[in-house]
Amino acid sequence: MKTLNTITQWRNFCDEQRRAGHRVGLIPTMGALHDGHAALIRAAVANDDVAVVTSFINPLQFSDARDLMEYPITTEEDEVIATAAGASALVLPSIAEMWPDFPNETSTSVHVAHLGDVLEGLGRPGHFDGVATVVAKLFAISGPCNAYFGEKDFQQVAVVQRLVRDMAWPVVLHRVATVRDADGLALSSRNRRLSADGRRRALSLSAALTTAAFSTLTPSHRRAAMAEALQAAAVDVSYADIVDPATLLPVKDDFVGEARALVAGVVDGVRLIDNAPVALGGSHAVSH
Repeated sequence: MKTLNTITQWRNFCDEQRRAGHRVGLIPTMGALHDGHAALIRAAVANDDVAVVTSFINPLQFSDARDLMEYPITTEEDEVIATAAGASALVLPSIAEMWPDFPNETSTSVHVAHLGDVLEGLGRPGHFDGVATVVAKLFAISGPCNAYFGEKDFQQVAVVQRLVRDMAWPVVLHRVATVRDADGLALSSRNRRLSADGRRRALSLSAALTTAAFSTLTPSHRRAAMAEALQAAAVDVSYADIVDPATLLPVKDDFVGEARALVAGVVDGVRLIDNAPVALGGSHAVSH
């Protein structure tokens, strides 16, 4: 596996792969790799792509300076995980390489209206502008590619999908299912910051989603049940909602079809998110 540190090296590597008749499979990450990231790499390799993993802690998507400072940096472990999963290149650009004006404001930014303004966008102002801006730059440098994103960050995937469509990037987006530990907790780089008790309480996120998925109640009642489950575990609830997967707008109680349940909360000072599909309507729905 090659390690690339500059935009020129990164762009040249991707161009060389395409000239050789290969497809580039881009896996954008912020480092602190775990098996969820490895699943993205393995998906690219299984698709016969040359897996290019970017590891860049993007300061533009952090509204909380403390959160940025506490984000884990595990470069040596990341190299081991990326190599074992089959990556062909690991890109490790500096902040100066990616955002030459930082810490001053970067003049150019990308905003995806509505999809980036709800849910996580409400609690983390500017977060999805930072995500969309860095992803646009990743795509511009990498060129035509397949891009692999995990469904654990469901709203992020929706934002990137809209960005690709609206800007006509030569990118095909691949969604990879959320990877979970045996106890159901969605894998996240933030999990390592949880205490033993915090991890136990964090399990309420996936438990709340399971409750919503198997309930026969209306969406309104399911939302209330999810919030109650989180509160019972002493999670500081940010939201517990059931939305239309395409628009991320809350569904009404007469909605029929596949919706998405999303939850977010703070445990031990760590913001955690999770989501799951929810089938609504039809013979399984009961009105209340």
